[in-house]
Amino acid sequence: MQAVPLWGEFTKGFWKENPLFRVLLGFCPTLAITTEAINGVAMGLAVTFVLVGSNVMVSLVRKLIPENVRIPCFIVIIASFVIVVELVMHGFFFQLHKALGVFIPLIVVNCIVLGRAEAFASKNNVLRSALDGFGMGLGFMVTLIVVGSLREVLGNGTLFGVNVLGEGYIPFLFLVLPPGAFVTLGVLLGVMNKIEEVRGQASRRR
Repeated sequence: MQAVPLWGEFTKGFWKENPLFRVLLGFCPTLAITTEAINGVAMGLAVTFVLVGSNVMVSLVRKLIPENVRIPCFIVIIASFVIVVELVMHGFFFQLHKALGVFIPLIVVNCIVLGRAEAFASKNNVLRSALDGFGMGLGFMVTLIVVGSLREVLGNGTLFGVNVLGEGYIPFLFLVLPPGAFVTLGVLLGVMNKIEEVRGQASRRR
């Protein structure tokens, strides 16, 4: 089996294996915290840091961990990086920490993070694992920002707290409520699937 180029390890998280839109993981924090675009940036950076750190550490110690306890060991490694993120956010970005709430510590059990540790980092070298974590994290952050931006602009008339639709805009408040998250995400998933369908048809014609 031919090895994936290093660039491919990094870019796959943006489209081909995007955690949210293609692999369908990370729905819980996405639905809960994307009322504003800035929340997407904060959560995306937090998950990226944990992904890169845990992937690198798992790759470094993968041959030392007994097979029968690998999952508990992975969780301990992930939890260590999550604690760092939570302490830093609590100390320096308290308002964001307050907005994200319980979803910061819940990164420990995020399927994206544990899935990459188990499916990729435990089987690959440090460089590939770091690129995988970085790409997956940034891909996840981009999707959070897209969802958060749509909900914030249409639901509040603002983007990153700045009024972009004018004083006369009547906010579509439904989109900043929990059901609005499901609708927004469903529409974006539909768009992604349609793009993939069109790309597949174009490939078959060649």
